Amino acid sequence: MPEGMAVVHQEAHLLDSDTKFDLRPFFDELSRARQSALLLDYDGTLSAFHLERDRAVPYSGVPTLLTEIMNAGHTRVVVITGRPAHEVVALLGIEPHPEVWGAHGLQRLKPDGFCELPYLDEIATHALAEADAWIDGFGLHHLAEHKPGGLAVHWRRLPAGQQTDIRKIVSLGWLPVALRTSMVMEEFDGGIEMRMPDRNKGDAVRTILNELSPEASVAYLGDDETDEDAFSALAGRGLRVLVRPECRETAVEVWLKPPAELLVFLCDWLEACRNAERPPRFAGCARNREASRGE
Repeated sequence: MPEGMAVVHQEAHLLDSDTKFDLRPFFDELSRARQSALLLDYDGTLSAFHLERDRAVPYSGVPTLLTEIMNAGHTRVVVITGRPAHEVVALLGIEPHPEVWGAHGLQRLKPDGFCELPYLDEIATHALAEADAWIDGFGLHHLAEHKPGGLAVHWRRLPAGQQTDIRKIVSLGWLPVALRTSMVMEEFDGGIEMRMPDRNKGDAVRTILNELSPEASVAYLGDDETDEDAFSALAGRGLRVLVRPECRETAVEVWLKPPAELLVFLCDWLEACRNAERPPRFAGCARNREASRGE
């Protein structure tokens, strides 16, 4: 375990008493807070990684719990992801959908459907086109993901030797472009990405914090290196939670193994919301829930 890292590691039991004891002060505070926000990464956090990205649906039970939390009217639920925002909305299947920040905070999709998109200047446009042409020349276009203000190459689950070769090829062509244009080039769990330098997940978290009162209860749940900016932005302001099967070097308060321990956390959050006795805001969710119960 890395030095200086405070870890709560419970066994995967939904009614683990140790878990409730360790996190009870936070959830007690949450139930008393006038405002709260649940900030969530998607891939690796709410969903297991999948080689076919359009099949990376949330863990069973997650959409229902998030809908219930939103319907309780006490918590602002926000997904902050590297994906384009509309992809996450389609995968979550929640209506009305939560607020989603896509492309590492470059894109903001609000629950009412209004979407704020990044402005691509000429330098960024040419840099991404050059990066795209490079991988296309090596026949790697089938591994590419195009997103607002960015381009990613995914090699997850490919043989180790093939991953190494792809990493070398992409880095060889992209690094000079990034250095020349100040674009961000960053590896993530299972790939590498080039994107505009203007925003990251930490910027999204800071924007949300500025829209909340200083006394609001906030938590951020994430899994890989791209979530470190968000963890840093939340330092001293909220609970930082690592969600992944294996621990890694990071500075967070809690480590949860998905999916069971993630579901425990969301159930406890929902309980705290209900204890707060706030009136429901999302009538549409309530109607959908009642309809599903009658099926």
